[in-house]
Amino acid sequence: MVSEDSYTFIFNPAADKGRAAGKAGMLRQSLESFGRASLCVTRFPGHAVELAREAAGNSTTLIACGGDGTLNEVVNAVVGTPVRIGIFPVGSANDFLKTLRPSKRSLENALRGLAVAGSRRIDLGHVEFGEGSSRYFVNSIGIGLTGRIARTVKSATWLRGELSYAYALVSVLLGYAPVKMHIEIDTPGGVIKIQEPVFAFSVSNGAVEGGKFRIAPFADPGDGLLDVCILKAIPKWRFPGYVLKYMKGTQVDDPNVLYCTASAIRVFMTDADSMHMDGEVFEQVGGSISISAVPRAVEMLCDP
Repeated sequence: MVSEDSYTFIFNPAADKGRAAGKAGMLRQSLESFGRASLCVTRFPGHAVELAREAAGNSTTLIACGGDGTLNEVVNAVVGTPVRIGIFPVGSANDFLKTLRPSKRSLENALRGLAVAGSRRIDLGHVEFGEGSSRYFVNSIGIGLTGRIARTVKSATWLRGELSYAYALVSVLLGYAPVKMHIEIDTPGGVIKIQEPVFAFSVSNGAVEGGKFRIAPFADPGDGLLDVCILKAIPKWRFPGYVLKYMKGTQVDDPNVLYCTASAIRVFMTDADSMHMDGEVFEQVGGSISISAVPRAVEMLCDP
């Protein structure tokens, strides 16, 4: 049992398409500010899960040093334990941090802030899919349009940041058609059912996705609920107008958009499609998919 604060930094040098590796020196120089601290470096996809599980028995706090995908791996490794989780944002989007800590900081200030940060418990989303697969997500999940966009962003290694998301959006849209879904949503006011083609389907715990798209502008990761944003089938040529609405968060007022909070969502898809979870891509996901809110699931560092 760990009796005093101790930190393990789990650093993913492959984050931001390999550009995070240049931040390793800054991170090593800052370790002494944290007293008992160690640095673990990931070597392959999924390695952060192994490192986090090993470190959880020796550290009170794990710092995910990467993007939303690295944070997802660390959270999935230690959810249900008393370990606190912090974020050192060196990924391409770092979307969840935009909700947890909206004010921008330099990386140096972000590191210093972690040493004196307070903490709060936040919700997670939980997804069951495929042949018994299940996983927690921290920020968001998307099926169809945003899943394909996430896949294209991963493959466009020559682009970074917001430019890669713009390229992916245009590339995916060219050959896209709404996805047939049967959806049941458990809201505080009752069950909503949708059985029709859907242009974009997202469930969020955080407000921002894809760098600057406010998919769930009212999301609160401490309210015990998830935010659902569904754009019903529209002609493809109309979607560029919706891009601006998603960037501002005003799509929630559009009659073609269903926006609500939910404790659980059930989706059935006859045809498999791409799904992203905190930006990580899962291919050929179909059949029954169950998504649920897990209130106050993990303790995360935040501004004191």
